[in-house]
Amino acid sequence: MGGLRMARRVTISTFNFHYCLVEADGEWEQIIRKIEHHLEHKINQALPDEPDLIILPECCDMPSGLSGERLREYYRQRGDRILNLLAGIAEKHRCYIAYPSIRTMDDGSWRNSVRLINRSGKVIGTYNKNHPVIIEMEDDKVLCGSDATIMECDFGRVACAICFDLNFNPLRQKYAELQPELILFPSMFHGSFMQQYWAYSCRAFFVGAIAGGLPSSIVSPVGEIVASTSSYFDFITETVNLDCAVVHLDGNRQRLSAMKQKYGKKVNISDPGYLGSVLVSSESDAFTSEDLVREFGLERLDDYLARSLSYHQDHHYIEA
Repeated sequence: MGGLRMARRVTISTFNFHYCLVEADGEWEQIIRKIEHHLEHKINQALPDEPDLIILPECCDMPSGLSGERLREYYRQRGDRILNLLAGIAEKHRCYIAYPSIRTMDDGSWRNSVRLINRSGKVIGTYNKNHPVIIEMEDDKVLCGSDATIMECDFGRVACAICFDLNFNPLRQKYAELQPELILFPSMFHGSFMQQYWAYSCRAFFVGAIAGGLPSSIVSPVGEIVASTSSYFDFITETVNLDCAVVHLDGNRQRLSAMKQKYGKKVNISDPGYLGSVLVSSESDAFTSEDLVREFGLERLDDYLARSLSYHQDHHYIEA
């Protein structure tokens, strides 16, 4: 086995709060301060758990009660104030914060974005929604993003998708190739089983932050819901282990049994049932999941599927 390593655990806080209600004809300073107070209050609920990463819902600083040009003017007046507020919280509490918001560009166009703030209060990456809904483009003049962005954090590789993005295969397939370890999903719609499908197909943990009271959940790379907000609390904090590998049961059962017999509770095998694949995690600082794969000859799911496809192509039959 390799040398001593710290297990790759990350503590994540996510939310499903409602947007802050403001007076439609209120003064801008009053509105912006109310939004700031609203977000601070929500985030403060999770800070005692010392999260490494906080994810806020889509357009988290959008006031409820404004629309059309009045809403766009709010965004102009707001500028970077919420960004600066969140950067200060991130720096003070040494955590990452995913800040989803509508923002205006230098050319006057608009984007629906997630900016990821690091533990020093700096923006280390921006994802622009690839697939805005039509009304978002027609009425709000939001333009499409085009990149599948990977953001490197000190705990792992992070990707983002926003709301309507979940319906489109090209973005999901790009992420499956890029192999992020976490996919962040700030949204106004839940997505149902598509959350689990994205998690499984990308072999990544998937974290929803769903505005308006719908459940926000953390989903494992084999589609299990690890944690979810409840009907009583609009936030959760959960620690997940990124030191993991997805393996199929075919050909691996005896190897997994031998691994468990040797290492006991130092390894975890999570079986969602009905899938044929399991999630193998190292719960030890002395070795990684990659070490386990090598020691026991475990075949990862992607390698097994590639081997199967190659075999099919080499042994195809012409139907009569």
